[in-house]
Amino acid sequence: MDLKEKLVSSFLAFENNQDVDSPIHDIRSEAIKTFETSGFPSKKEEAWKYTSLNSVLKHDYSVFPKQENALDYKDIKKYFIHDIDTYKIVFIDGKYSSHLSQTTHDGIDVCLMSSALVKPKYKAVIENYFNKIAPKDSLTSLNTAFSNEGAYIHIPKNKLVEKPIQIIHFATGNEAALMLQPRNLIVVDENSHVQIIERHQSLTDNPVLTNSVTEIYADKRAIVDYYKIQNDNKNASLIDSTFVDQKDQTNCFVHTFSFGGKLIRNNLNFYQNGEHMDSTMKGITIIGDKQHVDHNTLVHHIEPNCESHQDYKGIFSDSSTGVFNGKVVVDKLAQKTNAFQSNNNILLSDKASINTKPQLEIFADDVKCSHGCTIGQLDESALFYMKQRGIPEKEARALLMFAFSNNVLNSVKIPELKQRITNIIAKKLGVNIGFDL
Repeated sequence: MDLKEKLVSSFLAFENNQDVDSPIHDIRSEAIKTFETSGFPSKKEEAWKYTSLNSVLKHDYSVFPKQENALDYKDIKKYFIHDIDTYKIVFIDGKYSSHLSQTTHDGIDVCLMSSALVKPKYKAVIENYFNKIAPKDSLTSLNTAFSNEGAYIHIPKNKLVEKPIQIIHFATGNEAALMLQPRNLIVVDENSHVQIIERHQSLTDNPVLTNSVTEIYADKRAIVDYYKIQNDNKNASLIDSTFVDQKDQTNCFVHTFSFGGKLIRNNLNFYQNGEHMDSTMKGITIIGDKQHVDHNTLVHHIEPNCESHQDYKGIFSDSSTGVFNGKVVVDKLAQKTNAFQSNNNILLSDKASINTKPQLEIFADDVKCSHGCTIGQLDESALFYMKQRGIPEKEARALLMFAFSNNVLNSVKIPELKQRITNIIAKKLGVNIGFDL
């Protein structure tokens, strides 16, 4: 039995354990039909032309963990941003961990999707927002079919969430191979502001495949600041699909830091349903060995007087592969749009590769749109200049690569997170940097 057949047959057992009166019962049933018809995406599809899932799908994944596992905080503390006080929603092998989490219902809801799906007080939000912007493609539908657990965050009107929210998924390795399908729903009402940090972390080298879906809704004048830290073990693969719906005068930022894991596919889609808003997507990718990272982005400008900014930096060594497929669509009514898209890459090895395709589809005539990509190597003249002044070659290379990614780091608004990312980059480059960027 291949993985597709196993998932389709497992759905019956999964749905039998769910509340048939749940508002998403029919949604789940339709979703599994979509997945059964479509199957997993292949390189024959244009959006997956440079990314094959064959090496990931060959394992015999456990769809449901056989037992609940516990972890001690001292053993996993290093994976948290522990320098500051935060809300925490922690999952272990797909199960909620109450003793590692700090949730709240004090003026805001920072809690669990599993509770939101069954409790009457959340019914209106679920019916209004769940699965409304997630497309009906195969992998998103697969997640929808098995959606039960993940983060549920609802920030009511006029709330400034005083501390960041961390969403962390741990895989213990107690299963020989494990598949996880977390589903996050984040609703930020008018004039509210929230910061969120998300991480998926395997604790062993056992294969893990995570198919994650996040829906984010930002109402008028809301601010959403979202950070994804992807620094997993060598046999962990992640398919992360995030969909953002923005209303008038909102500001939404998503930073993606991709450093570890076997295969990472980031699907990041912004839909601008209003005027005078800004969508910002930035990322740093530093990988080696045979790692593969694919960024697939979309910004859909629907209304006039809006902006979007995309800036992705990639550093690739050994036999690693990068993919950037960025698309900006400007509808006919979206006059006065200002859209910027950039993808810059450095190849440190003859065997490393990058496939990059920035795209603009413009149907309006009064816009300011630009896109571009670069692929090159480190500046040898700058390297020579630094070596002449006594900086060892290894450190000089690292400083140049830090400078290359600095404008993305500078836009991180949580100082402790910025320091953590700086340290990870230094470790990836194999040097100790004695200053903060």
